[in-house]
Amino acid sequence: MSLERPLAADPYERMPAVGRFTLTSQDVTDGAPMDKTFAADGGNTSPQLSWSGFPAETKSFVISCYDPDAPTPSGYWHWTLADLPVSVTDVPRGFGDGSGEHLPAGAVQLESDGGAPGFEGAGPPPGDRAHRYYFVVHAVDTEKLGVQAGDTPTKAAFLLAFHTLARAIITPTYQN
Repeated sequence: MSLERPLAADPYERMPAVGRFTLTSQDVTDGAPMDKTFAADGGNTSPQLSWSGFPAETKSFVISCYDPDAPTPSGYWHWTLADLPVSVTDVPRGFGDGSGEHLPAGAVQLESDGGAPGFEGAGPPPGDRAHRYYFVVHAVDTEKLGVQAGDTPTKAAFLLAFHTLARAIITPTYQN
């Protein structure tokens, strides 16, 4: 079976234009391969992320990780964490562990496309080209996006189309 297919477009180029701010990480670098620590068959650990320069009217943040290169018509959601208070501008490595124990009150961690809450590490099919992983922090104009446990990352992405003030993106890659 061949996995040859066109390269998927940047998913955020198709979204309404919004402002930008800065996202940095001690663990992943834009355009560079990720360590196996952040892969499903490695440590399955979410990377450290920090952000700054977001709009003053920001009320909360949503963190997501999306793979547009998955061999599906809809890509693959690896992580969605909504309703982070505006006071949170840094998450340590492992923050998306799925337990929810360390999340600020009111934050909601949705299930990945794999069916478990929290971060699901990179997992492209063996032999496939390197996949891009869009780690995105969305600055949101409301304290509550309108999602709850059991909702899909796609629902969160739809709501973000109407509530994102700005976004910051780091896109590392991974290949098995």
